[in-house]
Amino acid sequence: MRRREFLQKAGKAALLAAGTASAYGFFHNRSTARFTPLTVKTGSFEVPPDPTLPRITLSKHEDPIAALGYALDAVGGIKRFVQPGEKVTIKPNIGWDRTPQQAADTNPILVGEVVRLCLQAGASEVIVTDVPCHDARRCFIRSGIREAAEKAGATVILPQASDYITTDIGGKLLTTWPVLKYFVQTDRLINMPIVKHHSLSGCTVAMKNLYGILGGRRSQLHQKIDQSIVDLAAFSTPTLTVTDATRILFRNGPTGGSLDDVAIEDSVICATDQVAADARAAEFLGLSAENVGHIVLAEKTGLGTIDYRAAGYKEITE
Repeated sequence: MRRREFLQKAGKAALLAAGTASAYGFFHNRSTARFTPLTVKTGSFEVPPDPTLPRITLSKHEDPIAALGYALDAVGGIKRFVQPGEKVTIKPNIGWDRTPQQAADTNPILVGEVVRLCLQAGASEVIVTDVPCHDARRCFIRSGIREAAEKAGATVILPQASDYITTDIGGKLLTTWPVLKYFVQTDRLINMPIVKHHSLSGCTVAMKNLYGILGGRRSQLHQKIDQSIVDLAAFSTPTLTVTDATRILFRNGPTGGSLDDVAIEDSVICATDQVAADARAAEFLGLSAENVGHIVLAEKTGLGTIDYRAAGYKEITE
């Protein structure tokens, strides 16, 4: 099925459904929430590969917008990833009721700049959303992401119970699951994780950030966390991964809270290979990708390469 045809069918089905739980009830009792009865399977949001360009770049600069600009230009610039008239969904980490200084959520300055660039490239709409672990309204506001994204022209959506569609993920562990429809009914997906320690998976970067597209009782996935991360990464391959390593949470993740757990790295990674992006990002946490279960499994599954240098890695320092 062509993506446009899929979007039309999924959109019509979603319009026919009505949510029955309140937003408060959904976020505090997800297991009883009802979801739109639609089973679909998405495909990749990727753009065609370009052998003349690196699949991963890193730029280090004390100005986060400059760091983003250098890294993005080196992988082909925003117009490689967003065409006029396309709908773009941006997935930051907005999971936690924390300030930007605490480095639990994606840097709002970077989110706002990516929104601006997508609209400049001709996107018909840019949606910024996530399924937080803490209270959604507080997370979106306190992280600074709601204000930055709206100021740049995005539509910022706090998920409601009626915004989910039961989706065929097609994974080994994840089969059908409620997925926030904005991550399915779109033309392009830009994943914007922050680099953090994680008490279960070792680190949470690009692939783990995709947990935030899911509703339902996500905690049960932690029993086989590596496989669930890889299932999600295979299901929803982003157009572009923009990794925030301006501030990193190097311990007590993923929630953080103490500024003593934060290191300033002033770096941004742009990648079309999410495995390579995670492998490079893990080094900020003192980890070797070969020792991180979900990164190893993702490479074995064919989702990318751990050897990020083999992906034409380019590092820019100004």
